[in-house]
Amino acid sequence: MNRRNFLKTMGWGGAGAALTGCDLPTTITLEEGKEEVVSYLMPEEYVIPGVGVWYASTCTQCSAGCAIHGRVREGRVLKLEGNPEASLNNGKICMMGQAGVQGHYSPDRVTKPMVRNGDTLTETSWDNAMALLQEKLGAVSGDRFAWFTGTISGHQSALVSNHLDAMGSKQHYVHEVVNNSVSQAVNRDMFGEANPRVRIDKAAMVVSFGADFMGASLSPVHYAGQYAKFRTKKERGLLVQIESKMSLTGGSADLWLPIKPGTEGVLALGMANLLLNKIKVSDAGIPNGVRKLIDEYDISKVAKITGVAGHRIQRVAQLLTERSPSLVLAGPSVEGHAHGYASVAAVMMLNHILGNVGKTIESSGQFPFPQLMAKQGGTADLLAFAEAAKAEKLDAVVFYGSNPVYSAPKALELNEAMNKVGFKVAISQFMDETTEVADLVLPVASYLEDWGTQVPMQQSENSAIHVQQPLMEKLYEDSKGLGDILLSLLKQRNNDEYGKFEDYYAYLRNAFAAMPAAVKNNTTNNNEFWNNTLQKGVIDVASSGGKLKSTVVSFADPVSESANADGLTLVPSPRLGLYDGRHANLPWLQEAPDQISKVVWDSWAEMHPTTAEKLGISNLDLVEVSSAQGSVTLRVVLLKSMHVDAVAVPLGQGHEAYGRYAKGLGVNPLQILDATTDNKTGELAMYSTRVTVKSVGPADSLSIVRMGTGSGDSQAGRKLVATVPVEQLRRTEGS
Repeated sequence: MNRRNFLKTMGWGGAGAALTGCDLPTTITLEEGKEEVVSYLMPEEYVIPGVGVWYASTCTQCSAGCAIHGRVREGRVLKLEGNPEASLNNGKICMMGQAGVQGHYSPDRVTKPMVRNGDTLTETSWDNAMALLQEKLGAVSGDRFAWFTGTISGHQSALVSNHLDAMGSKQHYVHEVVNNSVSQAVNRDMFGEANPRVRIDKAAMVVSFGADFMGASLSPVHYAGQYAKFRTKKERGLLVQIESKMSLTGGSADLWLPIKPGTEGVLALGMANLLLNKIKVSDAGIPNGVRKLIDEYDISKVAKITGVAGHRIQRVAQLLTERSPSLVLAGPSVEGHAHGYASVAAVMMLNHILGNVGKTIESSGQFPFPQLMAKQGGTADLLAFAEAAKAEKLDAVVFYGSNPVYSAPKALELNEAMNKVGFKVAISQFMDETTEVADLVLPVASYLEDWGTQVPMQQSENSAIHVQQPLMEKLYEDSKGLGDILLSLLKQRNNDEYGKFEDYYAYLRNAFAAMPAAVKNNTTNNNEFWNNTLQKGVIDVASSGGKLKSTVVSFADPVSESANADGLTLVPSPRLGLYDGRHANLPWLQEAPDQISKVVWDSWAEMHPTTAEKLGISNLDLVEVSSAQGSVTLRVVLLKSMHVDAVAVPLGQGHEAYGRYAKGLGVNPLQILDATTDNKTGELAMYSTRVTVKSVGPADSLSIVRMGTGSGDSQAGRKLVATVPVEQLRRTEGS
């Protein structure tokens, strides 16, 4: 019985209808140049030719886990939008989510299992691949086996944990370039929860220290929705953004303050000094050591260290007391130094002083299914994996959802270390840098043709499990879903327990049937609950308990040594679109202009014009950005939305593999980072690398989308987008 008939027989009207028409010939390739056209005079049941139907699933383009609807027509998914049933994203998705369809239909997908023969990977069958897995993994025991993944949640995460248990191993390395691991450590110590709910929508004022919550954050759509409410309240919310390189969020701020890289913690202490000593806010609960540290940073000292004018600091501190409740956030640029923990602690301490805890920072409660919660990644696991590999402590590693060979700095020597791993398995959709060095490659289905459950890391006010279901039949017969691959691995180790499940679909059906009755609400039976869940796409669950504490922990002086070193500080900036490089193979996102510089299809360095003038660099010059670990050569774009002591190189480009749209395009700034780590958490200090910049070639062109009427920013001389002075806007548009 094929899948379509099986789902019809089970009475499932959701994806069952979406799969109709999938038995039509759909495997014809462009190279064959022919296809059989079948008349739709007698269409399948539930299908109206030319009319699309929407079905619920979950986006996995980043770790946010937004709920989506996919439009399916004649058995093909054509368009994605947000699912309005999900309180996390409320019917919205970002550009990365929209581009998921392009990744699904990419011509560069891995279509068959491959095994290494010498220096090359050759196609093989699934039977041979599974036999090789049984042979290699059967000879490994304990912590000499490991999984290496990106952030993973839901039943897939539960099965990974079960497989590690079956292997007798505890080695699960979870890696994300864009992460908040240092903030999690601070939150755990100060508030008692690693991921409390941040309520931008409830704040009257937000002061963000480099938190690009609407851009490259852990849940950009969720925070953008909160920001919209923050801005449209009766008393419009006020946003102050403090960072070294303007982000998407910074571009929307009422006040943008450029700050010297590595001094964010000092500025937070200076604001605390004003609040406690000038404005006379209570200092209850602040340890004596921290209180003395605050007193050391008076306004003149802080202004000198940070480069932020004293009157600006005073005004922001005063506004924080006038506009209550407020919210103070810390972003990656605060975390990414040797004293990152101390800097984040200094920033988050402001929430304690201002009484924000319990108002704009809420408890996320106790999620009822902890085994399904997201295992969040950072960079500490990348460093630990590199050390274990170099020490030849790993006989077999399975990689999924992460590309460490691309994202690891050269200083970690991971390329060489990978050769010391006995057997490397890559479960992958594309031939990225890590997949290319694997010994066995298993083609995985895209998230639009696979089953699963996802538990978002950043839950909204309503906790939920998001359901992922196939929106169409698999494009490639020899690709398998992640859950099916995991079940196959578990059957090799524990067939008595997992052999009863024919496939991952059967496993999920049983898992859903076993859910507590309280979650199923008013459904009369398991089939009704299953069908309703697939139609809605979201399972609302009640988080219990949860009460935040508000404790200021002791922390060291947050002054960063790198802030006073020679040269400029490198800012490896992620952005909504290419993100950390995982979407560089999608032309839609390559063509999406950078939110600040408007560059497309390339890499570039951003510098302040004053800094460039001192170095004899002109706009669009070819420059060499050099650190102790190496150098990258690229064009420079001069922007005033930079601090004079920083040079920013966006992440995402510089792939040596990953398909025709990514390979050989731009540079990868991650490669030249130092291996400095945060003193407390061991996370990679990504914003502490000092670099020099010099011109190595004359000015040339970059692909830049020009908007506006400024010099060089017109569209072929046509005044399509006009600018007006602020004073004129106030006269014509109100106060």
